[in-house]
Amino acid sequence: MKNNAMITQKLNAHLADYQMFYQNLRGFHWNIRGKHFFELHTLFEQWYDEAAARIDEIAERILMLGGQPLHTFADYVEAARIPAYKNMDQATETMKAVSEMLDRLLNNERDLLKTAADAGDEGTVALMSELIAGHEKMLWMTRAWLAE
Repeated sequence: MKNNAMITQKLNAHLADYQMFYQNLRGFHWNIRGKHFFELHTLFEQWYDEAAARIDEIAERILMLGGQPLHTFADYVEAARIPAYKNMDQATETMKAVSEMLDRLLNNERDLLKTAADAGDEGTVALMSELIAGHEKMLWMTRAWLAE
């Protein structure tokens, strides 16, 4: 397999973004208020639990390719393109942030899919295909919720 270094670099950038996505979801879960509290408190917990599992899969893929996954908060903050959302507690603002984060994750995943396919890295292609399908559904659902 060629281009392992480039793929692991992109996977690490994605890992950093995914960690920010995860932490933002945790913050939304903890802080959500208002009439949508019950539905979003539960939904954010479901999403961050799913994100934790995906983070592990991405880090393990980096290791399988001979790389070293980023693993400190400082690494994540430095490498991430998803911002840390702070003190957000309203339904619409949190769901808009989720939509923006999903757009970023999908852009990463589509780029990684192409890079991995060009390099003949079927394992990363499979992982990205699975992530893309899940994130497209989440984005569709988030945008449908925002259309209320």
